[in-house]
Amino acid sequence: MSAAAEFGYRVQAECPHTGARRGVLDTPHGPVETPAFMPVGTRGTVKGVHPRELRELGSRMILGNTLHLHLRPGEETVARLGGLHRFMNWDGPVLTDSGGYQVFSMADIRAIDEDGVTFKSVVDGDRVRFTPERVVDIQLALAPDVMMAFDHCPSDPHDRGEVQAATERTHRWLERCVTRWRERGGLATGTALFGIAQGGAFEDLRAASAEAIVQHDLVGYAIGGVSVGEDRAAMRDAVSFASAHLPADKPRYLMGVGTPIDFFDAVERGIDLFDCVTPTRHGRNHQVFTSRGLINLRHRGWKDCADPLDPDCPAPHLDGFSMGVLRHLAKTNEMLGAQLATLHNLHYFHDLLRRIREAICAGSLPRLRDEVLSLADQRVDPPSGVQRS
Repeated sequence: MSAAAEFGYRVQAECPHTGARRGVLDTPHGPVETPAFMPVGTRGTVKGVHPRELRELGSRMILGNTLHLHLRPGEETVARLGGLHRFMNWDGPVLTDSGGYQVFSMADIRAIDEDGVTFKSVVDGDRVRFTPERVVDIQLALAPDVMMAFDHCPSDPHDRGEVQAATERTHRWLERCVTRWRERGGLATGTALFGIAQGGAFEDLRAASAEAIVQHDLVGYAIGGVSVGEDRAAMRDAVSFASAHLPADKPRYLMGVGTPIDFFDAVERGIDLFDCVTPTRHGRNHQVFTSRGLINLRHRGWKDCADPLDPDCPAPHLDGFSMGVLRHLAKTNEMLGAQLATLHNLHYFHDLLRRIREAICAGSLPRLRDEVLSLADQRVDPPSGVQRS
């Protein structure tokens, strides 16, 4: 079977009440049931989580970041060690972000011009130059299943002048990425290229961007520049504006967005893939998502609590650990505490996406949304009268 034949997307069911769909993304390293959440392994590891645990928790596709892996250990080292899959000891699909988000997040240490972006290395302060062509070359050396085109994410989604300039540059850079990728072999490399739609909070720019990127007939497409400071209504609108112009027979990936309400809002607008550092970062800070709401494990009120963290969503790796023990681990900064909270959050996210997939098939997505979101954002505290430490 050719590498091109190993990529595909199939819609299996559609929600009768919303634009949600359940599908399967086929890749050279196996299928991914969608909608799906992809844990972020920025530097070649999902922090504190063994690859075997990721699989047990429900992970099917994970991320690496091109800029950070380029800085350390370098794509040549990753290639010599067998490519990113072997480097991460992960046999499932891998997606690499191009570094385009860092164009936004590292605004204080980067300079943009028409040819590319110059970063100041966060490792040693050296000058790092990224162009669309170099980004493609680096990602092909990393050898993921899916790589992202280099894009320009604007800093203010409501500044029309800035957004229009960034969106038009994103289109020009995509043209260069596609040319380089095809020169290097295209799908025959075993790595698919996804284009990214920008457009900020503007309906016409989002629509025009989506229509521009689909002209390249790629395996899949992403929506970028969302959740960069705008309110929730603007986020929903941006996703709606772009998704309506992306092909129904290709996967749609919403980049860098991931909380329970985000999942429902985006899935209802036809989104298939998500990634975000939220579950792992929150876990390292001892903040956990549960079926009852958000819990801060450092709260002194949990000190003597012998209850399990979440009996309605039991992560298998937390079996036998009470909330009192988890609070002790959090307060003493034991590594195990952050690991266990991270494992729980990942389990919660994957289980929620599983329930969303099942609800799409059953036609019960609106009911599941009401059930989950009635509690998801609530802060769960111990009984009143207990002071915070």
